[in-house]
Amino acid sequence: MASNSVITERGDIPIRSIVPGSTVWVSGYLRRAAVADCVCALLAGTLASQVRFAGEPRLPGAYLALTSALPLLWWISVKLAGGYDPRFIGLGSDEFRRILNAAVSLTAAVAVASYAAKLNLARGYIALAFPATAGLDLTVRYVLRKHLHQRRRRGACTHRVVAVGHAAAVAELITTLRRDFYHGLSVVGACVAGITPPDRIEGVPVAGNLDSVTGAVSQMGADTVAVLTCPEIDSIRLRELAWELEKTGTGLYVAPALLDVAGPRTTIRPVAGLPLLHLDHPELAGGKQIAKSLFDKVSALLALILLAPLLAAIAVAVRRADRGPALFRQTRVGKDGRTFTLYKFRTMVVDAEQQKALLTGQNEADGALFKIRKDPRVTRTGLWLRRWSLDELPQLFNVLRGDMSLVGPRPALPEEAARHGDHMRRRLVVKPGITGLWQVNGRSDLAWEEAVRLDVRYVDNWSLVLDLQILWKTRSAVTHGSGAY
Repeated sequence: MASNSVITERGDIPIRSIVPGSTVWVSGYLRRAAVADCVCALLAGTLASQVRFAGEPRLPGAYLALTSALPLLWWISVKLAGGYDPRFIGLGSDEFRRILNAAVSLTAAVAVASYAAKLNLARGYIALAFPATAGLDLTVRYVLRKHLHQRRRRGACTHRVVAVGHAAAVAELITTLRRDFYHGLSVVGACVAGITPPDRIEGVPVAGNLDSVTGAVSQMGADTVAVLTCPEIDSIRLRELAWELEKTGTGLYVAPALLDVAGPRTTIRPVAGLPLLHLDHPELAGGKQIAKSLFDKVSALLALILLAPLLAAIAVAVRRADRGPALFRQTRVGKDGRTFTLYKFRTMVVDAEQQKALLTGQNEADGALFKIRKDPRVTRTGLWLRRWSLDELPQLFNVLRGDMSLVGPRPALPEEAARHGDHMRRRLVVKPGITGLWQVNGRSDLAWEEAVRLDVRYVDNWSLVLDLQILWKTRSAVTHGSGAY
């Protein structure tokens, strides 16, 4: 098995894959993906032929041959682009990026071949067949991934992991992977540093100490080992462990000391024979931030125009409920600590702020947050607005004014910001967002520390692609309504 290296992300713990593991279900999934790819290419080629040569008595022989060969050409292109790499099964952004790369590569290859061989291929056919192939394939891959996530929710199609490291780090990994089950890693055993390790960690049996890893793999029927940050495991011991696991084809993941930073900011660079992890600075200024701001304002303007009837209807419903104002205004802390007025549809009674002091003892949130699952101040209309996050829509005006972004950290209250430590102030180097990682990972169900960590993680890993992913996932979070209260 090849010893490839890649930085992937499981939950919020970046892990370096040295030897990817494999199980029977992986082969089945990849076969289904390959068949689906070929079917999509055949359908797209047939569609392009019917559209381009509509009205002609029969399809020209050259295009019949090209349509017949398109499934094979597409399969080869996806294969070369890494679309069947088992390391990226279930990871939407990585898988989809490879499909798009395959489409671009195949289009370029056909264009070059057509020019070199002086083939006069119809542009209409090419312009429809290849984009249609990519579009259909992305849709089918999305369906396959969602089906895989459903099976993983039931405990199937997962890699059985033995976690290695200190008890606290192992416990965090177990908690993270249980929450983000769709990544397909299930910790079934642990090897913990220390003279007297505990019998269990978060319900997972401890199979021994750091010298018992290979035995634990056999004992637990595992196919993957995850080595967490642990000073006791030096480079020599890690290399020896990799050699031992290589004999059985067991996958090995190594978590670097730097957490919550992954993706395009990290690259492996060989220096003097050492695989060093290079960390780029986040792009918090410059052209990409200008593009983000332009995207935010154009999207907010279009959304306000399209949603104007809905906004008006909600405003009327809120006012009719108790004759109070439709909008709720509140001071929040934005980029670089500057305050601004945040707009929301009012979901509570008019004197909600005055009643807050009387409800302090019922606060269910930790840290600086104040949350009550069944808050008596919330109106009947407000419950409905919160359930579907419709109360957040007026913040589109904040985006248009430049106070907020569509995606970003949660906008903090001044009293919350005053309690921020140096680590938490990292959230203030970008504009707060209407949605963010906190929105798609549980909203009000999140602990204070977890919400802050997600905000910092967003700042350190920001990209336009990440923004689009969060916007897409927000739809699902709102639909399921988890943490909406």
